[in-house]
Amino acid sequence: MHPIKTDAIYPCPFSKGYGISTRQAWLFLKLFFGYRLISATIFVMLIFLPAGKSLLGQYDGQLYQVTSLTYLAISLLIGPAIFKRLLDYTHLSQILIFTDIVFITLLMHACGGVTSGVGGLLAVSIAAAGLLVGGRCAMLFAALATLAVLAEEVYAIQANSFNSAALNFSGLLGISFFTIGLLSVILSQRVEQSASLAKSHEQTIERLEKLNRYIIQHLQSGIMIVDAKQTILLSNQSVLRLLELAALPHKLGEVSELLQQAFNTWRSNPERDFAIIRLPTQDELQVRFSQLAIDGESLHMLIFEDVALQKQHLQQSKLASLGRLTASIAHEIRNPLSAISHAGQLLSETPQLNQQEQRLTQIIQTHCLRVNKIIEDVLALSRRNPSQKQKLNLDQWLPAYVQEKNQYLSGQAEMFVCIIRFKELNAYVDPGHLKQILDNLCANAMKYGHPEKGNIIVEADYIAGEPCIHVVDNGPGISRESLRHLFEPFFTTSHQGTGLGLYISRELAELNQAELSYARRNDKSCFTLSLANADHAVIEI
Repeated sequence: MHPIKTDAIYPCPFSKGYGISTRQAWLFLKLFFGYRLISATIFVMLIFLPAGKSLLGQYDGQLYQVTSLTYLAISLLIGPAIFKRLLDYTHLSQILIFTDIVFITLLMHACGGVTSGVGGLLAVSIAAAGLLVGGRCAMLFAALATLAVLAEEVYAIQANSFNSAALNFSGLLGISFFTIGLLSVILSQRVEQSASLAKSHEQTIERLEKLNRYIIQHLQSGIMIVDAKQTILLSNQSVLRLLELAALPHKLGEVSELLQQAFNTWRSNPERDFAIIRLPTQDELQVRFSQLAIDGESLHMLIFEDVALQKQHLQQSKLASLGRLTASIAHEIRNPLSAISHAGQLLSETPQLNQQEQRLTQIIQTHCLRVNKIIEDVLALSRRNPSQKQKLNLDQWLPAYVQEKNQYLSGQAEMFVCIIRFKELNAYVDPGHLKQILDNLCANAMKYGHPEKGNIIVEADYIAGEPCIHVVDNGPGISRESLRHLFEPFFTTSHQGTGLGLYISRELAELNQAELSYARRNDKSCFTLSLANADHAVIEI
């Protein structure tokens, strides 16, 4: 016996290549048992019918009665074992076919041999063997049936019971058994291949369906399906998020009266497939309507988009275009600026200039340097290099950075102080980008953080499983109005600033899967850079 593997049965121990599904195998077995039970019942009923004795049991009536009753009794005993699966499938199917061969051969002899036509029932058993057990086992049963019929005829000839010419019919019947067995095996293999292919297609369709469902559920746009009666049939999670609902209502009108009105307007005028509705929170949503025809059913699809998100994407596109434009302009300005700066330097070296004229040349140089700084920031923003992230130990890197910063500011006593709260702080970041971010944050702290009131603290910490760097200064903080535009490009509260430092820092942070934020901390200004943990698995896309 071969056990069930991957929902399949291998009933023939000599043919491991033949396998049918468990459900299909037991269904075939039950159908064959039903046919056998009906046949056995008919054989028994003919015993008690007046016409039955003249049709069957002509040669040996007593053998016919005993065989038919035993045949029915064995069928009734096997029935519970099949339906309750008391025995394994292989043994049950083999018992049914083998007993069929034995009892039908005996009934054939009792009815007058091959010429009685009862032996033709063995063809059904052989065909069932091809479907139930398959492979070489089916051909084995066909051989057993042929030998049984031939043995019965040989015995009849030796006993002078029947006409010897019936031996020819026995040979033809045996050939038919092999033919039927072979055809049934081929048919069962075709059925097996079709079932395997159907199961493979079913699994593929199921995977695609799960994938489609997952994609739809995680789309940023909300999707809702309603029928002609405005009953909501299906929606994804984005609908609940955009509409700010805890659970999806049953009817479209329960979501929003404006939405229902827009839907009815579209139904009456299909050209107006676009609407903007305002939620109670004053947020605006864009809704598009479309018709779906599925299996003759009229369904409607509503697609929800966040207007604010669309505006943000548009703004990002404009900023990208503006960045390319400003980079081109900055590149063109750089050459004449260099000429102006060089001319100002030559002019300042003229000995005939008085003190007021020297002051004017200094103003020229100062503003040339300022414009050149703006140009460098714009060009650095436009030709930003890809991030080369690596594992960086902040315990060693950050103190060295602060020491270098203090050495650069020689003449000012220890402006920056480094504090390491945890050991083994390993960040996954580009060291060059991290230095550029901290340079911008430290420059802001020196400019706006009143370093004369105390040291600027550069602190390494560990928050929510991620390494963080805090830059804390003594400044008065950022107003609520300025905080909304803090990381926008070209926003600055200083007449001397370019407004690109924090914007570039945030862009570099996002490029390294980090996050840059601002908050008040113990009445001090604090910029926090949350970095990716290098000790965790990092997946780059």
